[in-house]
Amino acid sequence: MGLTNGLASPPGKKPLFSFGIISDVQYADIPDGHSFHGVPRYYRHSIHVLQRAIQEWNSHQDLNFVINFGDIVDGKCPPGQSLDAVKKVNYEFQKSNRPVYHLIGNHCLYNLPRDKLLPLLKIPGVNGLAYYDFSPSPEYRIVVLDGYDISAIGWPQGHPKTLKALEFLEKKNPNSDKNSPEGLQGLDRRFVMFNGAVGREQLEWLDGTLQDATKLKQKVIVCCHLPFDDVASDQEALLWNYDEVMNIIHQYNCVKACLSGHDHRGGYSIDSHGVHHRSFEAALECPPDTDAYGHIDVYDDRLLLFGADRMQNTEMYFNS
Repeated sequence: MGLTNGLASPPGKKPLFSFGIISDVQYADIPDGHSFHGVPRYYRHSIHVLQRAIQEWNSHQDLNFVINFGDIVDGKCPPGQSLDAVKKVNYEFQKSNRPVYHLIGNHCLYNLPRDKLLPLLKIPGVNGLAYYDFSPSPEYRIVVLDGYDISAIGWPQGHPKTLKALEFLEKKNPNSDKNSPEGLQGLDRRFVMFNGAVGREQLEWLDGTLQDATKLKQKVIVCCHLPFDDVASDQEALLWNYDEVMNIIHQYNCVKACLSGHDHRGGYSIDSHGVHHRSFEAALECPPDTDAYGHIDVYDDRLLLFGADRMQNTEMYFNS
């Protein structure tokens, strides 16, 4: 169990469904750079990772859909080029011969406001929010959360959600640069501006959705750009109120896995309730001619992630 190099489908068993995954493409037409921590970033190459992913997924006979875990264009994209860059990456996604479901990330919102971004990516949602669910098979439900529901980015400057986020950060982060976790300890390092929170209305929706899934005897896979577990992710990448989200999730036995991006390095854990957490390796950090994408085969009792190159294979067996 866990991250593995060799992975095989169970003999004689066909997946209920399969889906492609990629995260943090963060394309920009700028020279290579590096993260705040000095990790190399390959802004122009990342779109080639996506192109190879689409080609691979299109050749996969049994793939049902694709999930993009957010951040398709980098925040360093030159001013005035954001819309064209988003359209360029989205054009590559549109070459998929399977449906593509998008999540929004902080870098998406650095480039375009929600009212432009969501229609462009055909993200369903109400009042500019980007949470939704769908059932690819009677046995399963995919729940997509909007981790920037309460956020200082993406909403108009005077929007109540922006003001709430800024007030929250003022209380939690003493730094003048609210993107800096300097001086914050442990889990408090998540209180930075490049993260966000799930709002009250969305939490209630999540609770109701999991109730419904339980009644229908469905297993649930929760997807969010931001991770919920500090073993599968750096603490400074976590959703501000991951604890509230997990308190709801842990009330039910239906949620089997929480999948995310944002952390870039990738990680995996199983929490105390047996829920699997997998944050995905970033396409952005693939040197030329390397890749980070994959597909997940979904069975009644497990998820099998088959990764390309830097994307680690992962077996996720369910307790019950």
